[in-house]
Amino acid sequence: MITIKKTLALPDTYPLKEIGRPKDLLFFDIETTGFSGSSSQLYLIGCLYWQKDTWNLIQWFADSKDAEADLLHSFLCLVRQFKILLHFNGDTFDLPYLQKRCTHLGIDWDISHIKSLDLYKKIKPYRKLLGMDSLKQKAIEGFLGIDRTDTFSGGELVQVYQDYLASHNQSLESLLLLHNEDDLKGMPEILPILNYEDFWTHPFSLIHQNICSEPDQNNHSSHQLKLTCQSEHSIPVPFFRKTPVVSCLAKDNCLYLTIELFQGILKHFYSNYKDYYYLPYEDTAIHKSVGEYVDKSARTKATAKNCYTKQEGLFLPQFDPIWEPAMQKEYKSKPFYVPLSHVNLKDPSLFHRYLCLLQKHLETI
Repeated sequence: MITIKKTLALPDTYPLKEIGRPKDLLFFDIETTGFSGSSSQLYLIGCLYWQKDTWNLIQWFADSKDAEADLLHSFLCLVRQFKILLHFNGDTFDLPYLQKRCTHLGIDWDISHIKSLDLYKKIKPYRKLLGMDSLKQKAIEGFLGIDRTDTFSGGELVQVYQDYLASHNQSLESLLLLHNEDDLKGMPEILPILNYEDFWTHPFSLIHQNICSEPDQNNHSSHQLKLTCQSEHSIPVPFFRKTPVVSCLAKDNCLYLTIELFQGILKHFYSNYKDYYYLPYEDTAIHKSVGEYVDKSARTKATAKNCYTKQEGLFLPQFDPIWEPAMQKEYKSKPFYVPLSHVNLKDPSLFHRYLCLLQKHLETI
């Protein structure tokens, strides 16, 4: 086994104290000859940690097939000194892989004392929102404008490692170490991606709201509600997302929303339709306590699809009923709407709920 130690100068990109005490954090990444922990081999483990006011890198490299157990022992010894293990997609691959290799080699695997923080899982919910085609670490580095020296993928380096075992060529060893080092250096550097979770999950303040009217493609008047919201957290790279109902622009610590309003007639459906009559001539439902006085020829038993009353006006879309009455275009159609006059966005709890629904809509459509 070859052990490489060095210190690194990395930029301050994210307040580590938001994750935990810096001295408790350990970043790690592994390199293997395959995806299966049962039939492939671990050949490199790299770790990065903050100590004595600087970043410290340590790598354990298997210079022979027999060195794998030494790598695992060294890693498990170091892990005991930390409380939070940070990685990229390690919950899915790296940690289960290491556990399988320990089982295969008869090594006791116990890291139950340490908390796992998977950066991939943290950003995955925001993939559509950020317009990212890929969530590989290199893709996130590119999104954040981070350059790296290494250009190889882990899969491409498997043959490089096989060639190294046959030749022990120093340049091949350097190539393998560089890929792992760049992955490790990239993890603290991509921590600003966590700002997007901070941005969305903390409450916004409503700074400004107004209704504007613009002609649509058919030259009809289209009404929008425009909201300017402010967060305590800033994002590193702006993003824009648009659906037929809402568009959002996020920049620095501000969120700008444009929500398409509906003007016309909508229906409010009653779930207890057995308590209502439907009046076909008026196209409305009335409660049986009142409907008993209507001529029998002008009423029928209401069904779930015609048990409604109608209202004309200007309506705000809501993707789950927050405000009442919850209006719809047709039975079971989405989204729900609410008369704009019933909406109070200055209520912090309701405003927060509404923004959460908008976020969910933007992430899934």
